[in-house]
Amino acid sequence: MDRILIVEDEEKIALLVSDYLKKEGFETICHHSGSGVLELVEKLSPALLLLDLMLPGMDGLTICKEIRKTSQMPIIMLTAKIDEIDRLIGLEIGADDYICKPFSPREVVARVKTVLRRSAQAADSPAAKKLVAGDIEMNEESREVTIAGQAVSLTPSEFGLLQVMIHSPGRVFSRSELIDRVQGYHFDGYDRTVDSHVKNLRKKLSEINGNKEVITTIYGVGYKLKTD
Repeated sequence: MDRILIVEDEEKIALLVSDYLKKEGFETICHHSGSGVLELVEKLSPALLLLDLMLPGMDGLTICKEIRKTSQMPIIMLTAKIDEIDRLIGLEIGADDYICKPFSPREVVARVKTVLRRSAQAADSPAAKKLVAGDIEMNEESREVTIAGQAVSLTPSEFGLLQVMIHSPGRVFSRSELIDRVQGYHFDGYDRTVDSHVKNLRKKLSEINGNKEVITTIYGVGYKLKTD
């Protein structure tokens, strides 16, 4: 039974989401403040964190950023702030998904299942497989990535995007194809989410690799991983 930690200051929303998740066989724990979340995560080791953006005490962005220093646990952010900048900030610090209020509890359950399934598939890789493209090396089992011999820390979504592209270096992938392969579902506005993840991935790789372009944008089409 996967344990889901729900951090949401609106108790009615937290309980509603909790009820739907329990019906699907999940164990849930609700917490209504940003204070103490980091300690709870360390103590409970949840399979996934549903994290509200605006919280009393420590805010969701800060919590996400702190967790990402030591863990790649899946994080889905919940928020009433629908501005694009707020969404992109959440993704830049390592959130795997972003759900804007008001939302359907069934949508939350579907997103939770998808993110957990993607994480489980990566963890259940039968054997270590080393993939190489130029200066980039990826071990699919250990989920370790190096570029020019230096380790780079990636969020699960960034790892998934690189994993898709490194299997076919030089091939152009459309945004829709990347969404389907990495997220497993598509919804309005997600194209911009992919752009944000790719932007962050490109920045992390190029900073280590002497600012060389690693991922190329093919305008109007999508992205490709350079092979040289």
